[in-house]
Amino acid sequence: MNEYHIKAYAKINLGLDVVKKLPNGYHQVKMIMQSIGLRDELTLRKTAQDITIATDSALLPTDKNNLVYKAAGIMLEKYNIRSGIHIELEKHIPIAAGMAGGSADAAAVMRGMNILFGLNAPLSQLMEYAVPIGADVPYCLMGGTALAEGIGEKLTPLPSIPDCRILVAKPDIMVSTKHVYQQLDAHRYHHPDIDGMTEAIKAGDLAGILERLENVLETVTIPAYPVIARIKEKMLELGAAASLMSGSGPTVFGIFPPEQTQTAHTALEQFQHEPMAKQVFLVQCVNHSSHTPI
Repeated sequence: MNEYHIKAYAKINLGLDVVKKLPNGYHQVKMIMQSIGLRDELTLRKTAQDITIATDSALLPTDKNNLVYKAAGIMLEKYNIRSGIHIELEKHIPIAAGMAGGSADAAAVMRGMNILFGLNAPLSQLMEYAVPIGADVPYCLMGGTALAEGIGEKLTPLPSIPDCRILVAKPDIMVSTKHVYQQLDAHRYHHPDIDGMTEAIKAGDLAGILERLENVLETVTIPAYPVIARIKEKMLELGAAASLMSGSGPTVFGIFPPEQTQTAHTALEQFQHEPMAKQVFLVQCVNHSSHTPI
């Protein structure tokens, strides 16, 4: 095999709590992560030497500053691979949007190289090697529904949430995750009920999940970018059962139960004509089994 094609799925946070700031500057978090059907496409090709990247996005670097490059470098080093790799990246996940697009791409490279080079490395080992690349990369390797703790690397798989439609809207702004966390340290905030949401997920209780949607980072990002609040309000006005900002923002998602599928499609059409949203998608959840097997 000289070439391999793989998909990289975006994530949303159904719940995001920051427990405390750690002495090393990182933050201890407690989050519910969910893969969704919005995805990038990557093609990996063996080469004689080096790491090269080609992408259709002018916003992304193609050198060691790209998480994809870092992931490929770790795989070449850890598994003593003597050849090189060329990576073609087709972007669909919004950039700097709180959806782990870069982390998802890095995870896809690790999974893809594992298959392309016949390494047969276990998922647990890949997740261990992924931690230095970025806190979300281990989760993106696993995918599906999960409780994330520590700095995001301590993961507990959860059952898939009940069927629903997810409307995703990103305004034409980019948000620095580092800046949001730095500003959060000066705030007092309510802690989301992550334990209650975990139990609701285990019980398959969509209403229980929806009533616990909460993200403490909204306390920083929304005052800085009020358009996020306006998008959330519009989501609810158009029939979403609940709406939340994902990660550090600025992406907002609204959840529509299965009986509101047509309402979700109508809301999509409305948002496609809304100047406040630059990119809009209607997707479903992606469970663990939908990911390419290791």
